[in-house]
Amino acid sequence: MTSSNGPSADASARPGADGVRGYGTVADRNLLPDRVWTLPNALSVLRLLGVPLFLWLLLGPQADGWAVVVLMVAGATDWADGKLARSLGQSSRLGALLDPAADRLYIVATLVAFVLRDVVPLWLVAALVGRELVLALALLVLRVHGYPPLQVHYLGKAATFILLYAFPLLLLADGDGPVAAVVAPVAWALTVWGSALYLLAGVLYVVQVVGLVRAERAAGSPP
Repeated sequence: MTSSNGPSADASARPGADGVRGYGTVADRNLLPDRVWTLPNALSVLRLLGVPLFLWLLLGPQADGWAVVVLMVAGATDWADGKLARSLGQSSRLGALLDPAADRLYIVATLVAFVLRDVVPLWLVAALVGRELVLALALLVLRVHGYPPLQVHYLGKAATFILLYAFPLLLLADGDGPVAAVVAPVAWALTVWGSALYLLAGVLYVVQVVGLVRAERAAGSPP
């Protein structure tokens, strides 16, 4: 089924790699340089290290103010690492893996902590975590068929950006007083908007995976 170099070594030779209409293209992250020591990668690692710190702040001493700071820093570095990678020419294969991994870890960790703190309803967490489980299955299907992971859809990046700014506001809204009353509508509006885009991006990813698999089967079928 594969050449000696493996199917992901030359993804453009696979069905649909040239962009099956309506399904997008196969990611070219395997063609990126194998850089490790770059500023964007350092920011991604910093964001990853913030996940256990955030959980401890939220569930241990319940230092919500510092937890908000960690989330704000995570949101800022999420924007900065991609910007720096493009402007400095420091895109790398490691960075292409670390960036979405850090985003997903923050979202899942935050949702779990928020459920334990009764900040958000369980059904919202179930929907977003279920989305991650479905995408994990889609990635497994891609690997079975010899494809690398697909490029992150711009809707997914936009949804992640919105959620990373909605979560600190949800923390500020979880209380009494005038600040909570003012922040709550904005926090929930961003949460609903970001969650809807996040789920839609997951659906589009699954559609792309199904399209690539169908195109491969059609190309391999006898005329």
